Amino acid sequence: MAGPGGDMQWCFSQVKGAIDDDVAEADIISTVEFNHTGELLATGDKGGRVVIFQQEIENKNQPQFRSEYNVYSTFQSHEPEFDYLKSLEIEEKINKIRWLPQKNAAQFLLSTNDKTIKLWKISERDKRPEGYNLKEEDGRYKDSNTITSLRVPVLIPMDLMVEASPRRVFANAHTYHINSISVNSDNETYLSADDLRINLWHLEITDRSFNIVDIKPANMEELTEVITAAEFHPHQCNTFVYSSSKGTIRLCDMRISALCDKHSKLFEEPEDPSNRSFFSEIISSISDVKFSHNGRYMMTRDYLSVKIWDLNMESRPVETYQVHEYLRSKLCSLYENDCIFDKFECCWNGNDSVVMTGSYNNFFRMFDRSQRRDVTLEASRENSKPMQVLKPRKVCAGGKRKKDEISVDSLDFNKKILHTAWHPQDNIIAVATTNNLYIFQDKVN
Repeated sequence: MAGPGGDMQWCFSQVKGAIDDDVAEADIISTVEFNHTGELLATGDKGGRVVIFQQEIENKNQPQFRSEYNVYSTFQSHEPEFDYLKSLEIEEKINKIRWLPQKNAAQFLLSTNDKTIKLWKISERDKRPEGYNLKEEDGRYKDSNTITSLRVPVLIPMDLMVEASPRRVFANAHTYHINSISVNSDNETYLSADDLRINLWHLEITDRSFNIVDIKPANMEELTEVITAAEFHPHQCNTFVYSSSKGTIRLCDMRISALCDKHSKLFEEPEDPSNRSFFSEIISSISDVKFSHNGRYMMTRDYLSVKIWDLNMESRPVETYQVHEYLRSKLCSLYENDCIFDKFECCWNGNDSVVMTGSYNNFFRMFDRSQRRDVTLEASRENSKPMQVLKPRKVCAGGKRKKDEISVDSLDFNKKILHTAWHPQDNIIAVATTNNLYIFQDKVN
């Protein structure tokens, strides 16, 4: 990837998770998210757990090892439940994690499974009180007749303890599965989206939410599309977007009406008739939408491509990047093994100049917007020596295969990178393979 000083090289930094080939379903990573400073990195998994890693303080003697992330806190966010009214099991899998901007010593994050959103407080304790008047140090209460003098309790240092406590539980507002949560720039409200509805919540109020989008038809047989992702604008608290399974993105303004069923803008690219096929509608479904940090652009990910849209131009994207165009001829077999329904996410780097998304065979792709260059890299334990530079990979779609290329027929579709995250300030990326979290950083010369 081209950086300010020529080509940027990416190095292996760390890998987290078990090495075993047989992966427990509960250990599969389902979301990855840096906090607003990049000091903390959270992952959620199918077992309902949240693991938070903390960036170690930079070692002045070894500046190349600046981004060691170590486990900071692990807690069980969601448990499996059963909906007795509908006879449905509710999975504990964490669908999304979103950090709230830090306001005091504690950190707060929202985590959600299919039905319930929880607000967690992550706080540190490194002191404990000692010298109680009414109870012993082991917690037993004293006989009040034996107390002859009063003393002032003191706080004494202890080993650092990180506590995660649920502060709010936002439940019973979604009939369908929650696919997105997004914190508003006012830091007081957030939205949650399921297949057919988007709700607006206040972070302090758990017993009610406002329905701001409802695309459910009166007759469910007339249903033609579902909501796939939704996000608030990073600076305008009245604006949000949501994407659909038909490949459209709608931008809504909450100032216009309380129910935003009528969008302000509709972003849609006309389909190329030459590419029309049985799979066109499936592969045009948008799996992720993300605003750029500056709020001018948004990025969408469909099955084969990443598109960058200027919010001022609805007719077509300003940039389109092919992620794995070589799979277009394989759509039939990808449909049969259900891979065509995989939901890949995408992310921006800190200054919006590079975008990243995942692919199959544990490959992930980066696209440099200014240089119009792209690279394919691989997250693999074979390249996991500290500071080992990642070699760009190439896929041969057909014809004669060169020495370093991998044939499209030998790609492993069980190994896929759906979730990636980019540090908000540094060139540090987190990439989730099935049950492992890889951390890479740019090479420091």
